[in-house]
Amino acid sequence: MRKILILLTLLGTVKAYAQELTSGGKLKPEQAIMDVRHYTIALNLDFNKKTIDGYTTIDVIMAQPTHVLLFDLLDSLNISQVLVNNKKAPFVYKDNLIRINLNDELPAGKASVKVVYSGKPHVARRPPWDDGFIWSRDSTGHPWMAITAEGTGGKLYFPCKDHPSDEPNEGVDMMIRVPKDLVVAGPGLLQGVKTHGETATYHWKTNYTINNYSILFNVGDYAVVSRKYTTIDGHVTPLQFYVLKEHLSKAEHHLDIFEKTIHEQEKYFGEYPWAKEKIAICETPHLGMEHQTMNAYGNKFHYTKVGGEDYDGLMHHEFGHEWWGNKVTAKDWADYWIHEGICTYGDALYVKEFEGKDAYIKFFQDASLSFGNKIPIVIGKDIDEEAAYNGDIYGKGAFFMHTICYIMGDSSFFLALKKFVTSPKYTYDNLVTTDDVQNFFSQESGKDLKPLFDLYLRSINKLEVHVKQQRNNHYLIQLTNISMPLPIDVTTDAGTRRIMVDSKGVSIVSKTMPVIDKDTYYLKKVTIE
Repeated sequence: MRKILILLTLLGTVKAYAQELTSGGKLKPEQAIMDVRHYTIALNLDFNKKTIDGYTTIDVIMAQPTHVLLFDLLDSLNISQVLVNNKKAPFVYKDNLIRINLNDELPAGKASVKVVYSGKPHVARRPPWDDGFIWSRDSTGHPWMAITAEGTGGKLYFPCKDHPSDEPNEGVDMMIRVPKDLVVAGPGLLQGVKTHGETATYHWKTNYTINNYSILFNVGDYAVVSRKYTTIDGHVTPLQFYVLKEHLSKAEHHLDIFEKTIHEQEKYFGEYPWAKEKIAICETPHLGMEHQTMNAYGNKFHYTKVGGEDYDGLMHHEFGHEWWGNKVTAKDWADYWIHEGICTYGDALYVKEFEGKDAYIKFFQDASLSFGNKIPIVIGKDIDEEAAYNGDIYGKGAFFMHTICYIMGDSSFFLALKKFVTSPKYTYDNLVTTDDVQNFFSQESGKDLKPLFDLYLRSINKLEVHVKQQRNNHYLIQLTNISMPLPIDVTTDAGTRRIMVDSKGVSIVSKTMPVIDKDTYYLKKVTIE
C-alpha cells in the first residue's frame, strides 16, 4: 500500500505524507441502510486538459424506505444531473458529499442511481504516499496516467459509498475512453475495445466483490506480455504484464520473477483468489499499490537477491494483498493490520522459503529493533484510514504472526493460516475484524489467545519476563504482565529448551545466566534481579 517502501525493510516508523482527505470513519446513517451491489463507471479522459467526464451508475439494495440517498465524491468535480431509477432527482453537492433529497419516498429494495459529472480530478502531489490522478509522460513522450486511491478512496473520481464495510458484491464495469494509441489497464477481464475515430473505449469487468480503492485504471503506451499460469489447484489463468513499450525487453525476466512470487504465496495462502479472471501487473509512474487482479508496479526493475536469485520485494508485497486485503478484507480501518501485518509476514516467508530458517529469524530480529511502538495497532472501532495507518501495522503486525507461529508450532500454524484465508466464512463477501482473527487462532491453537492479542495489538507493552537468581545456579523465571502461560526458549549451560512459563514462575538450574528467547520470537523486556 502507500507506505510500502518503509514496510519492505520493516522500518515502518515514518508517517506517510498527509492526506487532504481520508476514508472510512463512523458510517453515516444514510449509508448504513444501503448495500452497494455494483458500480458502472464510464468516463472520457482528456490528457491535455487533465479532465474527466462521464457517469457512474450505482446499483444498491436499500434495507428500508428513505427520502435521502448519500454518496461520497470529492467536490472538485461538477455534477450536471442525478437520476434515481431513471428519473431526475434533486441533489446538493458540497463538503465532498452528494445528498439526494427525494420528493417521493424510495421504497426498500433495489434501486439504481446515475450521476453524470465532469471536471478536474484531484492530482496526487507525492504518489503513492498521497492520492489522486498522476498525469505524466513516459521517456518517449507518450501520455502516462495512473490513480492512487488507497487513503482517500474511490471518491477521488467516482461517486460511491466510501467505507470499507461495503463492497460491490456483483463487481464493477468500467468503460474508459482514451486516445486510440494508448492502452487502458483495469480490474477483472477485458470485455472488448471499441474505436471511435481517434479514440478507443476499453471495457473492463470484474464479477468479484472488490474493495473501493481497487476500482481504478491506468493508461499508457503499453505492450501486453502474456503467458499462462497454472494455479496450485490446477486452474489455467492468464498471467499478464502491462509494460511500457520502451521496457518491453525486460518483461519476460520480470514475469519469471513474478511467477516465483506467485508459487511461493500460493504455497502458504492457497490458490490465487481471482483465478477465473487474471493475474496481472501494470507499470505505473508511482512506486506501487495493490489493485485487485491488476497490481500497480513502479519499482523500475530494481531487484535484490534472495537465495542468490533476483527478487522484487515491492512486487512481492503488493501481490500478497491479493490474499490479505482483497480476498480477506477488514470491515473497519481499525483492523487493517490484518492486511498489512499478515501480508508483511508473507514477505518474511519468502525469505524463509529461499534462504532458510536462520535468515527468517534474522529478518524478525532486525525488525524488532525498528518499531515505533507509540500507539497500539488496534485503537478502537470506526477509525478512518489516516488514524489507522501507523507504521507498526506492517512490521509489528507481521511480528505478531511470527509469535503466534512459534506458540502453535510451524505445522499447526501454517495449516491454520491457510484454513483462514481459504475459508468462505472470512473471504470475498464476508469481511473480517480483529476479533474474528483472535477467535479463529484461539480455536485452532486450543488456547485463549486474547491476552496475547491484547498485549501485541491493543497496547504498546512488551512481554515482561522477570529472571530472579534465588541461590547459586538456581533461577526463577516469571511472566509479569500477561495472564496466560507461554512457551519460551531458555538457554542455559545445558543448551536451549522450550519451557512453559507463567506468572507463578518456573525454576531452572544453570551454571550460567539464563538467556531468554535468544532467537527473538517475542517482543519482550527482560528484567534480571
